[in-house]
Amino acid sequence: MAGYPLAMAARDLQERIKKLIIDRRLASGAPLPTEPELMEYLGASRNSVREALKALQAMGIVEIRHGFGTYVGPMSLAPMIEGLAFRTVAGHYRGEDSLLQLLELREAVETGLVSRLAGRIPEADLIELDGLVDRMEEQAARGAGLAETDRSFHATLYRGLDNVLLSEVLEAFWDAFHRVRTDLGGVPQDPKVTCRQHREILDAVRSGDSMRAEDAIREHFGNIRARLSTTAPQGPHTRHNERV
Repeated sequence: MAGYPLAMAARDLQERIKKLIIDRRLASGAPLPTEPELMEYLGASRNSVREALKALQAMGIVEIRHGFGTYVGPMSLAPMIEGLAFRTVAGHYRGEDSLLQLLELREAVETGLVSRLAGRIPEADLIELDGLVDRMEEQAARGAGLAETDRSFHATLYRGLDNVLLSEVLEAFWDAFHRVRTDLGGVPQDPKVTCRQHREILDAVRSGDSMRAEDAIREHFGNIRARLSTTAPQGPHTRHNERV
């Protein structure tokens, strides 16, 4: 049990450094106090301060620039994406429905959001969404991958909500899911079906019919959700060109 108090002390130092950042209203990229200043402020040894900063760096909260000092980090969701992707694929190999659960989480978020957008998307964004679906159809016709255009479509769709945190969370869901998409089984969905589903989502939100928009999102996720329900874990090097 000797390690438990030490772990608690380390966690306390991390929390106090985070509180310092908040209390001083330090933005990303702002310098933190020097190491000696932190030692005095925290009443902690050099090694303890360094270990606390290393732990916070792993979370993206601080950035250690050797020879220059320590700065407030980007505070991105990258650690969340890493953890989410790892947890999902590890659970999948244990026979859990982790891929399905992740997809259902993303579906639940997008279904709830799209009803708020119906009839409220600015005309400029609608024009951009039209162009993205056109590009998907052109890519499908020549057998090219749709993933990045699909990603742009969803980012543009929810951009009007003007919620930076929401955008980052949706990006985290997307990245985590697509980093483990190699475990999806069966034949990839027909790209023409993918294009039709995106066109239907766009037409529904343009019409202002929130129920139709929700149904379109559910259909978009329905095919892959059904396939995941019956997919067994495969080898980590199996690859499929999945579009969701």
